[in-house]
Amino acid sequence: MKEVRGISFVRQNRRKRLLLSLGAVLLTGIAQAASESREGQFTAAARAHWAFQKVTRPPPPVVRNSSWVRNSIDTFILAKLESKKLEPNEPADKVTLLRRASLDLIGLPPTPEEVAAFLADESTKAFEKAVDGLLSSPRYGERWARHWLDLARYAESEGFKSDETRPQAWRYRDYVIKSFNQDKPYDRFIREQIAGDELWPDDPDAKIATAFNRHYPDESNARNLMQRRQEILNDITDTVGAVFTGLTYACARCHDHKYDPILHED
Repeated sequence: MKEVRGISFVRQNRRKRLLLSLGAVLLTGIAQAASESREGQFTAAARAHWAFQKVTRPPPPVVRNSSWVRNSIDTFILAKLESKKLEPNEPADKVTLLRRASLDLIGLPPTPEEVAAFLADESTKAFEKAVDGLLSSPRYGERWARHWLDLARYAESEGFKSDETRPQAWRYRDYVIKSFNQDKPYDRFIREQIAGDELWPDDPDAKIATAFNRHYPDESNARNLMQRRQEILNDITDTVGAVFTGLTYACARCHDHKYDPILHED
């Protein structure tokens, strides 16, 4: 079977079993699975760790200068300022505001034409329209995809001594950029990368997405092929765990994790 680098088309059965097991862990949740299968082996402090608690929406704090608040996020910022006896800065001027938004969202300063158009727009929706324009720019996906590519340890070569190129790796890079620009739902984004070829076998993008698990460094001329394979599987496990659960798994290869409720046996 022909192998296209960056897209996982080979050894389907073995990878299928791996991905299904990883998907089960993600869907079930580390804390819940450990609780059911290893009752009594985790301390109350481990179970109470903030990372395993249900996400809730905290009530906004009470602030004195409520007239400064425009949305609920402002109340948290203002409450911290007031606790330090600090006053908020004056509102930024329009050029500064547009420049900040542009650099944040697309990584580039606004053009002179964009600045002129923004200054000329005196409507109350001027800033909202400017932000909508930045979000619809293809540069938005190019900027923010970089952060996900870092998580996915994206690379266009194998690493190690030979460091062969991966001529098709760019397809995954473009998939991530397109996903950001299309505002793809996060749950779909995750499923495509973990098991897209199984869930949507007729969708080319879903197949390309599975390259998430193909960006491992690969010592292609390694002498010990079994060790090479195990190091690749370790990298996949560590990356999936770190990216999707925010936990490090490497310690549990050899023993129960010292700091997170992850058991070696699990």
